[in-house]
Amino acid sequence: MNIKPEQNFFPIADLDNSEELLPLIEDDKDEEGQEGNYPENLPVLPVRNTVLFPGVIIPITIGRKRSIRLVKKAYRGNKIIGVLAQENAGTEDPIIDDLYKIGTVAKILKMLVLPDGNTTIIIRGKVKFEIDHIVSGEPFLTAKVKYLSESFPKVKDKKLKVLINTLKEQATKMFKLNPEVPQEAQIAIKNIEQPVFLTNFLSSNLNTKVADKQKLLEINNGVKKTELLLKYIMKEIQLLEIKYEIQNKAVFDIDKQQRDFFLRQQMKVLQDELGDGSADQELDKLRARGKKKKWTEAVAKHFNKELDKLLRIHPHSPEYPVSMNYVEFMIDMPWNEYSKDKFNLNHAQKILEADHHGLEKVKERIIEYLSVLKLKNNMKAPIVCFYGPPGVGKTSLGKSIARALGRQCVRMSLGGVRDEAEIRGHRKTYIGAMPGSIIKNIKKSKYSNPVFILDEIDKIGTDFRGDPASALLEALDPEQNESFVDNYLEVDYDLSRVLFITTANSLDTIPHALKDRMEIIEINGYTPEEKIQIAKKHLIPKQRTENGLNAKDIKFTPQAINRIIQDYTRESGVRQLERKVAGVIRKVAKSKVLEEKHNKTIQPIDVLKHLGAPIYDNELYEKINVAGVATGLAWTQFGGEILFIESTLFRGKGKLTLSGKLGDVMKESATAALSYLRANAETIGIDHRVFDNFDLHIHVPSGAVPKDGPSAGITIFTSLASVFTQTKIKDKLAMTGEITLRGKVLPVGGIKEKILAAKRAGIKELILCAQNKKDVDEIKPDYIKNLKIHYVENVDEVLELALTGEKVEKPVDLSVKVEDKKLGYEEALVE
Repeated sequence: MNIKPEQNFFPIADLDNSEELLPLIEDDKDEEGQEGNYPENLPVLPVRNTVLFPGVIIPITIGRKRSIRLVKKAYRGNKIIGVLAQENAGTEDPIIDDLYKIGTVAKILKMLVLPDGNTTIIIRGKVKFEIDHIVSGEPFLTAKVKYLSESFPKVKDKKLKVLINTLKEQATKMFKLNPEVPQEAQIAIKNIEQPVFLTNFLSSNLNTKVADKQKLLEINNGVKKTELLLKYIMKEIQLLEIKYEIQNKAVFDIDKQQRDFFLRQQMKVLQDELGDGSADQELDKLRARGKKKKWTEAVAKHFNKELDKLLRIHPHSPEYPVSMNYVEFMIDMPWNEYSKDKFNLNHAQKILEADHHGLEKVKERIIEYLSVLKLKNNMKAPIVCFYGPPGVGKTSLGKSIARALGRQCVRMSLGGVRDEAEIRGHRKTYIGAMPGSIIKNIKKSKYSNPVFILDEIDKIGTDFRGDPASALLEALDPEQNESFVDNYLEVDYDLSRVLFITTANSLDTIPHALKDRMEIIEINGYTPEEKIQIAKKHLIPKQRTENGLNAKDIKFTPQAINRIIQDYTRESGVRQLERKVAGVIRKVAKSKVLEEKHNKTIQPIDVLKHLGAPIYDNELYEKINVAGVATGLAWTQFGGEILFIESTLFRGKGKLTLSGKLGDVMKESATAALSYLRANAETIGIDHRVFDNFDLHIHVPSGAVPKDGPSAGITIFTSLASVFTQTKIKDKLAMTGEITLRGKVLPVGGIKEKILAAKRAGIKELILCAQNKKDVDEIKPDYIKNLKIHYVENVDEVLELALTGEKVEKPVDLSVKVEDKKLGYEEALVE
């Protein structure tokens, strides 16, 4: 069977850069494996991506100048050339080391010169050869070669017969799976009888690497060559079957998508007719809303990208509602939408005065902020932290500021928050993902400049879920929060116009980095006079309304309110006062409903009737009739408190006992006070032998409550001086300050809270360090009215003020008895 070159419909194998697919074949009358009259020296033609087998005809396009010279000279002569495959197809000008050593002798059947300058030749493989050595390199490669032949067993060999039949079957299967192979090739396989030509034909048409084809060419044993060829064909069949399976599946998926698209289009038409709308219409509405938003170009681009992603997701897919919720949340955020501030400072001042009694420094700070905002009209909002005991109105003050500014007010409690995602949100790819509370509350306020109250910032927790306090650093930094990133929102959001107000009962538990970002404004407790005004203006009207009474149904006298404050509350704020007022009002409400006889004007006697016996006994704080009991002042996160220091002596060996669950600082203060007392015993009038013959016990009552701090130094010293001299301490006197071994009095903090606690307890005189005078000067004169304050620099002044010099009624006998066997005082000095 001969196939003429002009009948070739397969792609031509380009010598330089094309890939051979299926060559022509020609079954001529030459015997396979016969050398014929071939020259000893052959011109060598390098080819790439092609291996020529004996008996196979292939077209080749030539582009290299040396190769064109070789072909033209050979074509004018005997038309015999040697064809060798390149080991590396990328080599442009190969030498003998770049070529395989075994190739095929080829006869040029036809040569065509193409319009682009390239030359195409059609060659037929004849016999294999192996290079012995190079004869010359110019004008083209010429090599001395030796010719090779293939050996096959006789055709009658059963093993070979089965092998050839299997080879034909698998080759036919391979050609059927490959649509690029024409029908003529399948027919040709059946008509080929000679095993050598069959293996060469199939090897040439195998879709595998050049190295694999070269390996087949180099095998001279026909059985081994057939077995390796069969292995390559089986591998190719597996790849073609997988490819066929993937193509069929892809076609099926495309058909299903086309069907779904057609059905969705029909549904869309029906929904349009019914007026129900469709998913695409909903997305179009969202896109139209997005064009009206005042967001930045980057946010708009991100939003449109998410909408485009939604268009590619099937509405019934689980991803669709997740993405839809996200774009709806984005578009509901108030991007660059700000409420208009009220700059009527007189109105703002009236609101602050009406809502809160006192707190002058805080109100002044808010008016300053409004003034600057009015002048500049674009100011980064400060981060304000209201710090003080519970119940003093920190949160309600934030709400009043929002009213004064005319802004929306949102509140978030940070108490117990341990998960960082509560602040920054979750990644939207997580199941159940939500935005952080900051962004969520901004959306709730519908404006980008609300007053945002972060309550209990000192009670944030930390565990394996993260550190919420660190997550707040970016939000509460005026230099960073203009580009705050929420994990759920994924894009920057400007928080610089938000007025953050935080509240805290204690500064000790707030991380330093977070505290550094806030402006601390201290709110102290209220005096009894202020509490009376707060009760009259706020607490009583509020509780009266909540309990269903009118102004004519109940009225409190100032004396009744003061009785509630003095006998039933011990606090810096007014929460407990509000509860007690509510208790009285409920009693009156019950009497009104039952039509019982009751007084509408509440007097002190009515308070006793409605609330029962007083909870706190003021007499405890007034009279001190024994030696060694001094009154100190302490600061707690709930406000100021008075503190009693009790000391007693009993015969022993000079042992010191401390009790009352004292901290390290108070223990050191007690030790320092005792050391100074012993060092100056003679000056104070104490027999120094007492220290070695009496045991000392210092106790601070309420032993279950932990106590610590540097405020009790001079109080302990006064208690020790009183017990060792058995003299009285002045009544209604309290003191606070630290002591040194030199007897110097050091300043302490929390002066206002301590003064308020002293006034609540009925204290009339105070002893403070001279350096604390500046703290007292900042307190309103009304707070220290009827309170005498002494300023001291050393403990000698403290003793002059605190000790009366009068012996107590039942003094302890501190005389030291000298037994016969013991040295007397004078003798001990001599010894």
